[in-house]
Amino acid sequence: MYHDVRKRLPFYVSDWTEGLKPRNLERVVGATLKMYFLNVMPMLAYIIDMYVRTDGTYGVNEGLLASALPALVFAVLSVQPLTIVGVTGLINLFNYTTFDILRDYDVDYIQFQAWVLIWSAITHWIVAVFNICDYTRFVTDMTSETFGLYVGVIYIQKGIELLVYEFDDGTGQSGWFSVVIAMLFALTVYFTERSGTLHFGPFWFRKFLVDYAFAAAVILYTGFVHIPGYIKDADIQFLPITSTFNPTLNRDWVVPFWSLPVKWVFVALPFGCLVTLLFYFDNNVSSVMAQSRGFPVKRPAGFHWDFFLLGCTTFVSGVIGLPAPNGLVPQAPVHTESLSETHLIPAQTEVSEGGFFEGDVKEAREHDERRIEQGAERAPMKVVRTRVVEQRLLILGTMSRPLLVVLGLMSRAMFAGIFIVVGWGSVEGNGIVHKTLYLLRDRRMTPSTHPLYNISRRSIFRFVAIQWIFFAAIIAISETIAGIGFPVIIIVLIPVRYYLVPRMFTPEELLALDAPTANSAAVLVSLGGPLQPERSGDEEAVELGPGRTSVKDREQDEGLRRRLTREEVERERGVFGGEAGLQREGSLKR
Repeated sequence: MYHDVRKRLPFYVSDWTEGLKPRNLERVVGATLKMYFLNVMPMLAYIIDMYVRTDGTYGVNEGLLASALPALVFAVLSVQPLTIVGVTGLINLFNYTTFDILRDYDVDYIQFQAWVLIWSAITHWIVAVFNICDYTRFVTDMTSETFGLYVGVIYIQKGIELLVYEFDDGTGQSGWFSVVIAMLFALTVYFTERSGTLHFGPFWFRKFLVDYAFAAAVILYTGFVHIPGYIKDADIQFLPITSTFNPTLNRDWVVPFWSLPVKWVFVALPFGCLVTLLFYFDNNVSSVMAQSRGFPVKRPAGFHWDFFLLGCTTFVSGVIGLPAPNGLVPQAPVHTESLSETHLIPAQTEVSEGGFFEGDVKEAREHDERRIEQGAERAPMKVVRTRVVEQRLLILGTMSRPLLVVLGLMSRAMFAGIFIVVGWGSVEGNGIVHKTLYLLRDRRMTPSTHPLYNISRRSIFRFVAIQWIFFAAIIAISETIAGIGFPVIIIVLIPVRYYLVPRMFTPEELLALDAPTANSAAVLVSLGGPLQPERSGDEEAVELGPGRTSVKDREQDEGLRRRLTREEVERERGVFGGEAGLQREGSLKR
């Protein structure tokens, strides 16, 4: 934790001032509005579900405070401000499953939940102090894709459940009208954002559509259901609002957790450990995805310190009776994407492994113009990421709650649409789905340049089958009273990927089918340092798996190892080895 803070401290002031620079204001404003809605709107949708399933224990005020708490703490004190923290669907599932378990016992749910989160906070601090977050470096796409698909499907499922509530609480007319509103909202956002990726219109206008589509749709459909006439007379349900700054239930903000019988205090311990397991994977993976290899993030991460802070917010949430916030998986990469600066460059221009361009955009364009002057044909253009505006204004801005006064005007049907469109975004872009669709394609129509072209379909099928099996197991247990145990299955996938999967595939197959979710030096510096070298002769083998292996047995490795010359290793060490290397953002190269 000390080194996390020490490595990031030289950048702390610029983390704030970077967002105020004129060239970054357009990115920051667009990202702020987009992420405000993507953070607060799904939270309110989950609060509706928790409100119904926990007999009103959690309401809008608890949800808003649970979003504002980590917004303030992580904006001011965290090492990595790109990670979005808030109320997630997984803690929603955990909360109402715990509520169902306690129905048959004479125990106060809110007091029991307080002790669950107190125990969880303690284990959070233990994990952070003993550097257990280092194991996050073993998370590969196989694991993160499985988890991401699960989260996306849960979002869609919750959207459908909200629509079912409309039929239970209202008439058939209001129920079907709610379905129409939800689908209209989801399709409006989806196709508006998709239109931004097409080639119609100027580039700046397409970026504008992508940035503001979600916010515009929320405003549009908030007012749409209030149009006088048949629409307003449909009598659909709206977001339930309680009195300002008061808990939903008739209680004090501080939960009397000291009144819980001693035996139930210790019964809460395993529940707290399960919450820690869930947050360990969920928060760290969301942080990794926000800094994945597809983004040019250069400032050092701080997994251990940030997990310690998450323990602090978990403790406070338990004491005052809030749903515990943690990392938002679908929103994390969207946040970094929205802060990424994009440009058009010639299609033949070389980019990094992650697909971003670190050179000078103007120089690349001038080089293409010189080619044209010499008689070459004009090359097609492609969109690349060139820079991420790493700043802290966004998260702090989410607690301003500018739309609080109109929350009661928002229909529950719109929140169902939010669930569906956010969940679908996670499903549509998932690697499991892409590999499965690849297997269904006509091989004769598949270009030979496809990354999986030279991999046997049987190997692809076996790899994807493992992911589908774990996905099905997580979904299945989530639908039972044992649903609080789903974090265990998620965690088990990490050692399965490392110890069992390499025995089923060749290194070449794994190189094509899987990769570390984040492998830049800026991320790995917080996870046990840069790639750990094993000295052997004039070269050093660098592995991304646990334990030490020699160069001799690298042929047996799972395909995640690369070789660096001694000079490259020393250069990587030098990036993070001293004070001088930390004074310049540009020094944190991959």
